[in-house]
Amino acid sequence: MQYSNRANAIAPFFAMAFGEKATALESQGRSVIRLNIGEPDFGAPPAVQQAMQQAVANNNLPYTGALGDRRLREAIAEFYYTQHQIRLNPNRVVVTAGASAALLLTCAALINPGDEVLMGDPSYPCNRQFVKTFGGDVNLVPTGASSQFQLNSKLVSDNWNANTKALMIATPSNPTGTAVTLDELDKMCAFAKARNAWRIIDEIYLDLSDHAPGPAKSVLAVDDGAIVINSFSKFFGMTGWRLGWMVVPEDMVEVIERLAQNLYICPSTPAQLAALACFTPDTLALCEARRQSLLTRRNIVLAGLEKAGLCVPVAPSGAFYVYIDVSSTGLTAMTFCEQLLSETGVALTPGNDFGNSDADRYVRLSYATSEQILHEGLKRIQAFTAAR
Repeated sequence: MQYSNRANAIAPFFAMAFGEKATALESQGRSVIRLNIGEPDFGAPPAVQQAMQQAVANNNLPYTGALGDRRLREAIAEFYYTQHQIRLNPNRVVVTAGASAALLLTCAALINPGDEVLMGDPSYPCNRQFVKTFGGDVNLVPTGASSQFQLNSKLVSDNWNANTKALMIATPSNPTGTAVTLDELDKMCAFAKARNAWRIIDEIYLDLSDHAPGPAKSVLAVDDGAIVINSFSKFFGMTGWRLGWMVVPEDMVEVIERLAQNLYICPSTPAQLAALACFTPDTLALCEARRQSLLTRRNIVLAGLEKAGLCVPVAPSGAFYVYIDVSSTGLTAMTFCEQLLSETGVALTPGNDFGNSDADRYVRLSYATSEQILHEGLKRIQAFTAAR
């Protein structure tokens, strides 16, 4: 049987592959610590779980509109005001089947074969695959510690081409946890806008930013025409619920609606009804407390990695990831992860998942797990590096 060139060209997702190896070790009775997947251990807030139970008990779960339940769209728009001081027309909010569906819709709406999308290296690997699926070309621009592992205005201008049609930025970023300043984001978006190019900004981890003393700042504060991708998975801890959203310019809403109707009809009705409970004062206060706990976990991890003799070139300022330079061990990222898992039962993700530039020297650690597990994982990492 012949499979498509598109399917054959997609590379494996190493974070998931190492998860499968970890599962195999567990089946052999080994103690495994999973620091490879970006999945918060908190789970959905209790009020959301209760709302889901109520929605299912009522047994009235028809399709919603393709753009999502109107009440949820309004609640998300209000969230932008209370959380980010941005007034937003609910008509511009599109509820999606996870942030992945938002990226799918965005690429389907914007990309023609041969169009180029500019994004940084390292970055979330699935973004590249969405672009390529619709025939687009990815201009993966190498970044480094000097630019916080993020694109900046100089890198964007230096790498812009005649067929560049869109700029895609995640801030804070997966895998590095680093963020772009609002001023720098403004400059990059203005540059792209002046060339009639789309600005696609992934803000999935925005509300997990270390943003004291003020609130986190959405790109919409400086570029109202940007396409914003977000999710219930990270700040609200609802990974398996597969619910996200996007904010689009008003003239794009009808295009997105037609695409959503045909590609997946609508997001999950019970998940949407339950998600309404995300925006109560009690739930938001709980999520803020969880964000604070992640900052404590970050400090534990940074101290533990320093004790292990491993370098973190740029400390994360958001999300729950640390991007670690393991070159001092003399091992490549892939070998480091394979041997660490085999010898100690600790699963990390090699940088090869996230790009090409210096990927062999970096690994990603997710600290979205309990302090107890982090302490044990770091103890094992320290013993591993000490033996080399």
